[in-house]
Amino acid sequence: RALRLAGGRSRCEGRVELEQEGTWGTVCDDGWDIPDADVVCRQLGCGRALRAQGGGAFGRGRGPILRDEVGCEGHERHLWECPAALEHDCSHKEDAGVVCSEHHEWRLSGGRDGCAGRVEVFFHGVWSTVCNSTWYELEATVLCRTLGCGDMLQRPSFRHTLPGKMVYLCGSLQPSLAHCRWAFNKSAPCYQSWAAGVICNGTGS
Repeated sequence: RALRLAGGRSRCEGRVELEQEGTWGTVCDDGWDIPDADVVCRQLGCGRALRAQGGGAFGRGRGPILRDEVGCEGHERHLWECPAALEHDCSHKEDAGVVCSEHHEWRLSGGRDGCAGRVEVFFHGVWSTVCNSTWYELEATVLCRTLGCGDMLQRPSFRHTLPGKMVYLCGSLQPSLAHCRWAFNKSAPCYQSWAAGVICNGTGS
């Protein structure tokens, strides 16, 4: 048995999918709530649940619907330990999804378009800035590609004005900054740093 999230913007956000006997399927949103989502997030090493979503919020899945009326208490180690109905009266437009606390989402603000500006990260439910103490060409390139903005042209600096501070250190070209080493609200790496920025060579909305 295996578990994954699909259709989201990171491995810690998306439609809940279970593997059973070699086939991937989905979970119906009847009775789907935060304790159920908490079990999924913890099982995937994604922290706590921020949102339990229904109505196919992350697109309609394929394959069988493997669970309905899931009733986790929140302490279970695996989703399949929770009571659930194996028969269902659902369609894929009712696929359940989650957003976990370790989900990272990024935007560039204050630039000419969505491919230039100050780097801001959505993490633990709030938008924060990124420290430029380890913001090198590699990290900036990873972000430009993640946003569909091509490659890095420049790395300007800005002031920190948002509540939190994130640090990223990639080491090699990763699919997103969330796959790099990261630390949130640790004062040492951010001491006397500026907020990271990037100008990518692509254009965005």
